[in-house]
Amino acid sequence: MAFALTYEKRDPKVAPSTLRNAGRIPAVFYGRKQASTSITLSTKDFEKVWKKAGETAVVNLQSGDEEVQALIKDVDRHPVFGTPRHADFYVFEKGQKLKIKIPIIFTGVSPAVKDLGAVLVKVIHDLEIEAEPKNLPQKLEVDISPLAAFGDNITAKSIKLPEGVTLVISPDDIVASVYEPKEEVIEEVPVDLSTIEVMKKGKEEVPGEEGAAAAEGGAAPKKEEKKPEKK
Repeated sequence: MAFALTYEKRDPKVAPSTLRNAGRIPAVFYGRKQASTSITLSTKDFEKVWKKAGETAVVNLQSGDEEVQALIKDVDRHPVFGTPRHADFYVFEKGQKLKIKIPIIFTGVSPAVKDLGAVLVKVIHDLEIEAEPKNLPQKLEVDISPLAAFGDNITAKSIKLPEGVTLVISPDDIVASVYEPKEEVIEEVPVDLSTIEVMKKGKEEVPGEEGAAAAEGGAAPKKEEKKPEKK
């Protein structure tokens, strides 16, 4: 499925902020045999196409009699509002195959998860494939219902691909798997009560000067005897 966007050549004298305030965003398209061309697009129209096309559907960029077929390569978003501020388009050649990652949508219910309480691990979320732009799927669905027992897994080669689409990653790469949950065993360390007693004794303070002297390893000072007063 292809989408269409109308563009205008960008005037380098006009600041990007001025374009955005006027409801347009700056953009550029380029390719192996296509010179880099600066353009502007309607922000509203671009957002509609971007939402549906993503980065895997063909976009026809049109301006009068000129037209190029491209893919949305990159989009710069506002850090707070998430609105697009700039877009890159990659212009491909006729018959050229592209390597691209397609998002995986997991469907169905795993019996191992439902009945056995297994843990589902989604190892791969985007499958790297190769195809001509016209054959690129926007998403790939993976049914997890074959995961019925602990240790079962789904590999890349088991995913049904559309005609004209081939895998780039290894066919044996695991896409999803289930395993038996294991409770974490907390080992209790026995407490040595004799050590605690010794520590208490070591910290025990001896009140008075005698205790201070004893702690310093010396003898306690003798108390002076008072002589009886003469009457």
